[in-house]
Amino acid sequence: MTETVALVTGASKGVGRGAARALGSKGMTVYLTARSEEELNAAAAEVDAAGGKGIAVVCDHGDDAQVKAVIDRIEREQGRLDLLLNNAAAVYGDELARPGGYWEKDLKLADMIVVGLRSDYVAAYYATPLMIRTGGALIANISFYGAVSYFVGPAYGAAKAGTDKMVHDMAIDLAETDLSIVSYWPGYVRTDAFKAIPDEYFPEPLRAILPEFETPEFTGLVIAALLGDPDRRALSGKALIGAELALKYGIKDIDGKQPRTWVAEMGRPQAFFVAG
Repeated sequence: MTETVALVTGASKGVGRGAARALGSKGMTVYLTARSEEELNAAAAEVDAAGGKGIAVVCDHGDDAQVKAVIDRIEREQGRLDLLLNNAAAVYGDELARPGGYWEKDLKLADMIVVGLRSDYVAAYYATPLMIRTGGALIANISFYGAVSYFVGPAYGAAKAGTDKMVHDMAIDLAETDLSIVSYWPGYVRTDAFKAIPDEYFPEPLRAILPEFETPEFTGLVIAALLGDPDRRALSGKALIGAELALKYGIKDIDGKQPRTWVAEMGRPQAFFVAG
């Protein structure tokens, strides 16, 4: 049986790290990229412990040449790439949470459009030829409800809305291939770092909804199911809510809950017009 090969960008922490663990639990060979070698090595070890094979590759996703080198290495070592999970992002949490308008905050917040939207484009650009040759492959870009509602400011919103539209248009270019691409919306996620903070440190009403936060592994489980869906081509180009896909595939979170959608509070993915 041919091994499934995945690349998870921004995998040293957060959703990327948890998703990589979940992909490892499915027996995948998972390449993990980020800038921190120490954190990457620890994340790769977690993939191994979950039952897969983790391969840490230090990569700054703001440097196109480094991204190309990662894809070249995967092709050289594996000869295939079944799944690209684009999660790398420049997120400055403290600055985003600071009160004030965008013009009153550090201009570095615009980096989210570079390491986020642009870096997803670059990774897809270099990975697509290999993934077309692999056949039956999937690119999944992490987005969020901030694509259609105000969430922590315009730089974040632009990156997420741009991700959804980029996926829609890439799918049109890929229509004659067997490579699918989707934009994936997780819900609120309680990451490893988030879990280390005791509940009582959070104010209400946030504390009240903490039990409804997804684990970071949930994203990986759902995306693995999507990769294995023989009808995934019908979803190519769409922005998909993880909790809704989980219901379709009969997946619960690793803590046993059925994650909720946040559609009522923050909206539903936009439908884009296709000129004809």
